[in-house]
Amino acid sequence: MGTARVESSRPAATTLPMRQLAPAWGALVALAALAWVVTVRQADGMGVGPGTMGLALPLFLLLWVVMMTAMMFPSVAPIAILWTRAIRGRSQGAAMVGRMTSFLGGYLIAWVGFGLLAFVALLGTQRLVEVSPEGAKWLGVGIFAVAGIYQLTPLKDACLRHCRSPMMALLHYGNFKGRTRDLRVGVHHGLYCVGCCWGLMLVLVAVGVMNIAAMAVLAAVIFLEKLWSHGPGLSRAVGFAFLAIAVLVPFFPSLLPGLRGAMMTTGGM
Repeated sequence: MGTARVESSRPAATTLPMRQLAPAWGALVALAALAWVVTVRQADGMGVGPGTMGLALPLFLLLWVVMMTAMMFPSVAPIAILWTRAIRGRSQGAAMVGRMTSFLGGYLIAWVGFGLLAFVALLGTQRLVEVSPEGAKWLGVGIFAVAGIYQLTPLKDACLRHCRSPMMALLHYGNFKGRTRDLRVGVHHGLYCVGCCWGLMLVLVAVGVMNIAAMAVLAAVIFLEKLWSHGPGLSRAVGFAFLAIAVLVPFFPSLLPGLRGAMMTTGGM
């Protein structure tokens, strides 16, 4: 399976010298920053509205891809660089750009799949609130409870371990052949990332998909979970925080700005 070296079992950000990581990581962080600019500008015209805020599926998915680029690229950058630089040959120049683009394209395909589920969930949420505004409060309780419980499960731990130290999986994929190899690896890693982060993304249903402050906090949590040495402990702390919010929501419905807007339009809260 080639001669790729494994220098340590620490998070992927530390498996290559910083001088090799910095240029490519900087480029991906710059893309994420550009995506943040686009997202913030779009949010300024939409506010924190309920459901899909009237967006049709194609526009929603386009905005979703921009949002995932903003939120996820800083944390996935070390893995993308590790794959293209250390596994199956040390790509340089245009070859590295092409391979990384393919990997990130596969990664975003996985998140587009989750975006389809998010779109359906947001449509269902909006219709539920229109029928029963009071039900939005308990829906919010359920969202934070599910997200909090998931943070404490073995499945979350397994997905987070993969995202923090994927060397064995990447070495296995070094045996893949064909022109779509990098795309397939990106999809696989993206699915693990979805498994790691779907509970965090679920919270956006309650606080608003275009809630920039909430997006920034969740992006920071995702980054620290995957790259900070105390990431697993942070993951559990966030789980307990979500459970505490679930308890508080019935008494402080303002914690649900994404659902509160829908309730206000129907005469609730």
